[in-house]
Amino acid sequence: MQKLENKLPEMKKNIGDKCPHFAGDDGKYDNINTDWWVSGFWPGMLWIMYDMTGEKSYRDAAWSWDETLEQWFVKPTGELHHDVGFQFLSTAVIKHKLTGDDDALRRGLEAANFLAGRYNPAGKFIRAWNEDKYGWAIIDCMLNISLLFWASEVTGDPRYKHIAISHAETTMQYGVREDGSTKHILSFDPVDGHYIECFGGQGYAPESSWSRGTSWGLYGFANTYRYTQDERFLNTAKRIAHYFIAALPEDHVPYWDFRLPTLDDQSRDSSAAAIAASGLLELAAAVPEGEKRLYADAAERILRSLTENYAVWDQPEHESILLHATGSGNSFIDVSLIYGDYYYLEAIAKLNGWKHRVY
Repeated sequence: MQKLENKLPEMKKNIGDKCPHFAGDDGKYDNINTDWWVSGFWPGMLWIMYDMTGEKSYRDAAWSWDETLEQWFVKPTGELHHDVGFQFLSTAVIKHKLTGDDDALRRGLEAANFLAGRYNPAGKFIRAWNEDKYGWAIIDCMLNISLLFWASEVTGDPRYKHIAISHAETTMQYGVREDGSTKHILSFDPVDGHYIECFGGQGYAPESSWSRGTSWGLYGFANTYRYTQDERFLNTAKRIAHYFIAALPEDHVPYWDFRLPTLDDQSRDSSAAAIAASGLLELAAAVPEGEKRLYADAAERILRSLTENYAVWDQPEHESILLHATGSGNSFIDVSLIYGDYYYLEAIAKLNGWKHRVY
């Protein structure tokens, strides 16, 4: 945490009002449209640092981001979709939790209504992306549904929670294999809802094992258990966690896919490691005392490796925290990714007593 308290002011100065996604060899984050799915992670980091330190400059830098993102609900060029959870949990929702701001509450609920509107009752899933992908659902959405659980809590309306549980049940049935590995894209008939097939998506192949998808599933099912206390979801989170931990290489940071056919592609994904570490800490908090160390120790091993082997601490001009992330097998290979930085910070903050979690 001390390293992050030194690092984040430099990031804040260098990133400024950019909307960052990835940084290459020069360590400079790009600047993308704020409708892109990653747009909530940088302001989310600012809010976490404000909560942890009380430093007002973090709050000031993060304050207007939910207002900026809200505009994409009415802009004709906006590309908002199932990932509004990622975008508004780490902006509007945490802003409301920390400040009580009424507009932040309204924007968070606006995003929850948008996400709920993507639910397909025939197939019992939240559709992914836009265009003609009416029958697609993806493992990533297991973290987005936290927005719906939150909306039920603040409004008292159980319909949001019903949709979230239904989507989680469908993902559990079709998206998690018996060994705990996960599928990325699930395809359903959007009219009658029957399951058709899975696609590899950002993994190597349909029946391979994309490591970041595994981490989305691990964290998402742990959260779903926290909101529902339904043992089915806890057991699913455990099964995914056991698979993830067992599949890690010696330095506890996964390759971008656990089932690559050869070792020619050695690309790691530090972002998958960071997401899994934060999810493992949630899992550790959910299980009986005798099981806690299994998951907490795995999270701490991952975070120690990221801290010592993958992080950039001594280059103030370098805008990212973690190196050696991989977006997929054909894009953003061996780069820094803002969501890797976010979940690393989130996990370290949890170990240092952070309570205002939003996923």
